[in-house]
Amino acid sequence: MIIDAVPRYRQIAAEVWRPLLVLFVWDVIVTVTYYVLPFKAPSLPLTLFGSALALFLGFRSTSAYERWWEGRGLWGLMINASRSLSRAARSFLPDEEARDLQRAIILRQITYVNVLRCQLRKQDPRAEALRYLSPDEAAPSLERLNVANGILDGTGRRVDQARQAGWIDTIQQASIERVLIDIANAQGGMERLKNTPLPNQYRFFPEFFARLFCILLPIGLVETLGFATPIGSTVAGLMFLAVLKIGDDLVDPFANTVHDVPLTAMCRTVEIDLLQALGEQAPDPVKPEKGILW
Repeated sequence: MIIDAVPRYRQIAAEVWRPLLVLFVWDVIVTVTYYVLPFKAPSLPLTLFGSALALFLGFRSTSAYERWWEGRGLWGLMINASRSLSRAARSFLPDEEARDLQRAIILRQITYVNVLRCQLRKQDPRAEALRYLSPDEAAPSLERLNVANGILDGTGRRVDQARQAGWIDTIQQASIERVLIDIANAQGGMERLKNTPLPNQYRFFPEFFARLFCILLPIGLVETLGFATPIGSTVAGLMFLAVLKIGDDLVDPFANTVHDVPLTAMCRTVEIDLLQALGEQAPDPVKPEKGILW
């Protein structure tokens, strides 16, 4: 996630220079053709067309941002649920003989959020699964297609072991289970966002009409702007292409790009909070790199 208050002009240029260059060349071709082979520019309803296109692109960008913000909200719920699970484990399992189980539940939750981060970013979760879990403990989860869900199931089984051992009662088990359900619901929402793209109409038609508008724009402006048509038309096209790019950047909040929800930083927050709750040494928070928080 970009956190700089000042726009990153170099990155913006890197993302849009190719379509802008093509657009500028087309504008030059139209302008030169107009002066070399004079033609009557057709009266195009560019104002009406541009207004409709702006509303269309704005609606698409709003839909993409809602997806991004929902992803951020789900991870906020995940952080809170992780803290609640840690607090419940420490409160319900205070006895010395249950200390290992208490610690195992908390470390499994740290592993769970980091594995879920890797899954959402299409990365191999094996290294994260083995960072706090032994190979034998992580093996059943790593054999499953959804490794994060396997780790969560294992946590539920350990809570049941605590009940069978008499360390917690059924009411306390139900309380912890409600937290695990909240965690599972948050994961399901994240997977829905990851695996369900915007409908094809939201992706195809805005891009098609934006590019069509950029093609028609210099034809409709050349009589008015003359030699300034390439500059004026390119700047106007830039605005529409920028709005189009915003929607592309935000539609997948877990794409592991600079526009991503900062999953690494949030997972580190969970790790710090839960390790400090155990009284153990915690790593430093994730710091921005060149204005980007990963």
